[in-house]
Amino acid sequence: MNPRELSCEEVIARLFDYLDRELDDRQAAEIEHHLSRCRDCFSRSEFEKRLRARLADSAGQPAPPRLQRRIRRLLDGFDEA
Repeated sequence: MNPRELSCEEVIARLFDYLDRELDDRQAAEIEHHLSRCRDCFSRSEFEKRLRARLADSAGQPAPPRLQRRIRRLLDGFDEA
């Protein structure tokens, strides 16, 4: 079975589901086929993979105090709404 040809818009719209492994085998194959042929979408996919890896690596590090205060203020604003 040949994978269906996806547009770049379709790939970008489903990229996070693909990276999270939330697509079935057929859908993942369609994305992989597109990524093997489209340099722009491949680059976007690689950027997102690297960003996720960096975020995962830094997840054990505490946020700087200034950032913690900003986040608390934002969350407090949601609680008041």
